[in-house]
Amino acid sequence: MDTLLSLLHGFTVAFEPAKLLFCLIGVFLGTAVGVLPGIGPALTVALLLPVTFKLDPGGSLIMFAGIYYGGMYGGSTTAILLNAPGESASLATALEGSKMAKAGRGGPALATSAIGSFVAGLIATIGLAFLAPWLVEVAVKFGPWDYFALMIVAFVTVSATFGDSPLRGLTSLFLGIALGLIGIDKLTGQARLTFGVPELLNGVEVTTLAVGLFAVGEAFYVASKRFRDPEEIIPIKGSLWMTKEDWKRSWAPWLRGTAFGFPIGALPAGGAEVPTFLSYSTEKKLCKYPGEFGKGAIEGVAGPEAANNASAAGTLVPLLTLGLPTSATAAIMLAGFQQYGLNPGPLLFAEKPDLVWGLIASLFIANVMLVILNLPLVGLWVRLLAIPQPWLYAGILVFATMGTLAVNGSPVELTMLFAFGFIGYLMRRYDYPVAPMVVGLILGPMAEAQLRRALQISLGDPMILLENPISATLLGIAFIALVAPFVMKGLNRFKASED
Repeated sequence: MDTLLSLLHGFTVAFEPAKLLFCLIGVFLGTAVGVLPGIGPALTVALLLPVTFKLDPGGSLIMFAGIYYGGMYGGSTTAILLNAPGESASLATALEGSKMAKAGRGGPALATSAIGSFVAGLIATIGLAFLAPWLVEVAVKFGPWDYFALMIVAFVTVSATFGDSPLRGLTSLFLGIALGLIGIDKLTGQARLTFGVPELLNGVEVTTLAVGLFAVGEAFYVASKRFRDPEEIIPIKGSLWMTKEDWKRSWAPWLRGTAFGFPIGALPAGGAEVPTFLSYSTEKKLCKYPGEFGKGAIEGVAGPEAANNASAAGTLVPLLTLGLPTSATAAIMLAGFQQYGLNPGPLLFAEKPDLVWGLIASLFIANVMLVILNLPLVGLWVRLLAIPQPWLYAGILVFATMGTLAVNGSPVELTMLFAFGFIGYLMRRYDYPVAPMVVGLILGPMAEAQLRRALQISLGDPMILLENPISATLLGIAFIALVAPFVMKGLNRFKASED
């Protein structure tokens, strides 16, 4: 009852005209920059921090939250239409969404993305308000060994899910993990694999790899096939909106995606990438039309997009209650809190209830604004596909370059962008999945840090990974998921030889 009363009080704060304006600006800016390859919500919030220094703290934080929500959705627009994710959490969406767009079903893909984001955001925000204390207790009980095991599950499911060959998926994954080793070793302070290049000391930027492999690699691949094997893109075929069958196939993935996104997003080191790929893997296994996966299955858009937005609300749980950011955007929002002399944590709920509950209530409003803003724009977005291919992909290369230079304006970063683009082209040419490579770069350093922490606690004894029930269970699941594809392949060959 106390939570409900606090939330109702938060709505009285959030419905103030100035707060509504801040929320609208945040949602609009987040969506606008989310559709640009390489520019995500973290960069936008970072750019606006100095501008908002003298503004109202509550309004500024509401705007930052609106940018976060808007950016998480906006990244799916180019992921679906151009196979160019605006940020790493939209990678899973690009896999099926781009295929739907090329088949003339860009409208339904964008619609299930918008509605799924709304449903997941609404449920997850309710969870943020009512389940935060319980989820924080669960998160606190997780040890480094449990986090490492969770990363291993993500590694295995991603490498086994993408592509026709689990071995090729693992090859792509290990390339990403190798890239994650570049930079300064956080334990010893020594440079690793930098080859004397100062710009590599901070490691490889996720946005540079993601934009290079997806956007630039896609542009190169389309250009290479233009005269040899031109690919026909159908701008619009049938209705822009979801059919009855699309609704029937989307509602369960929305709920399952929310179930993945919110609790994992609330875990320290959880983030949005793990639940989106786990959601994609789950939908591929549960889909009644498995043959459509890889060709444009709507479940592969609905589930990851729901997980994506649910994780956005989930990341605010440890941020507000523990002061612990679990994503880049949450880290910059933490800097925003500190800019106003606020310290997120249990005391913040007692010292600044208006600000905290106003922020939580504004997330409900931001969700409604997002769906109202984006659903009418579905027709406008799909018109992007009517642009002639040379202009379209030339524009993608320009925006990819601009986005990369905005994050890190150095010749080395630009060289890496196009090098990764060429690698992305080769991987498409020889049928290697590109998503595991990005996942390896994102989760590799996190897994390494958690494994080192676990071994430090156990004085170097690796058995600590199996002595704890949660980590042992997760590692068992990972082992089964790793071995199962090879076993099934062997059984199929054995049956074929008998026939």
